[in-house]
Amino acid sequence: MGITLLENERLDELHRNGYFIIQNKEKFCFGMDAVLLSGFANVRRGERAIDLGTGTGIIPILLEAKTEGEHFTGVEIQAESVDMARRSVQYNHLENKINIEVGDIKDASGQFGASSFHVVTTNPPYMTGQHGLTNPNEAKAIARHEVLCCLEDVIRESARLLKPQGRFYMVHRPFRLVEIMVLMHQYGIEPKRMKMVHPFVDKEPNMVLLEGLRGGRPRITVEKPLIVYKEAGVYTDELYDIYGY
Repeated sequence: MGITLLENERLDELHRNGYFIIQNKEKFCFGMDAVLLSGFANVRRGERAIDLGTGTGIIPILLEAKTEGEHFTGVEIQAESVDMARRSVQYNHLENKINIEVGDIKDASGQFGASSFHVVTTNPPYMTGQHGLTNPNEAKAIARHEVLCCLEDVIRESARLLKPQGRFYMVHRPFRLVEIMVLMHQYGIEPKRMKMVHPFVDKEPNMVLLEGLRGGRPRITVEKPLIVYKEAGVYTDELYDIYGY
C-alpha cells in the first residue's frame, strides 16, 4: 500500500516477512540492541506481549515476524514516534496484530491493567543523568537518558503488567547489571536467563540480554556470549541469523 513519508523520513527494510519500518534520520533510529532483544525474547502461541518505550515500533513488528504471539502492543510517550510506528503497522498490514499506544511507562499498569500480559519487552534508556552526555536533540535524549522514566519505573510497571509466571525481557548495559538484578528481585521478577553481548571475542561486553519470570524460583542460566563481529565490518553467522540476512 502507499504511505506518506514526512520530511526526513525513510522506509527501511527489516529482512523479515517483507516488512519495512518508517524512521526519521533526524530523530532516533533503532539500533542493534532492539534487533538482539527481538531475537532473545520469546512470545508463544496465544500470548499477548507489550513493549515499553517502543519508539517507532521496531520490537513489536520484529516479534510479530519472529514469534507465534497472538497480539503485540507498543507503548511510547513521544507523539512523533507513535505516529511513525502506527504508519509502519499500517504499511505492513498488521493492524489486527499490533497496537501502538501513547502512554507513560510510569503509569503503564494503570493504563493497560494489572496482570494483563504474558510477556513484557523493553529497551529502556541506558544512561542516568550522571552517565554520558545528554543529547541536545530531545527525541534522542529521551531515548538514551532517563529523562522521562527511570529503571525502577520500567521494572516496577513490568512486574505489575505481567500475569503470574509471565516473562520479562530487557536489553541493557552491563555496568548497571547489579542495579537491574536488585530491582527485578525487589519487584518479584526472578532473573532466569542472561546473555552477554561482546563486540569482538576479545573485548568486554557492551550489552546484556535478560529474561525474568514473575514469581519464579531463584535459578539463573548464563548462556554462551554473543559475539557481534568476526573482524572489523564482518558480522558473525549468529548475527546474520538474528538480522535475517
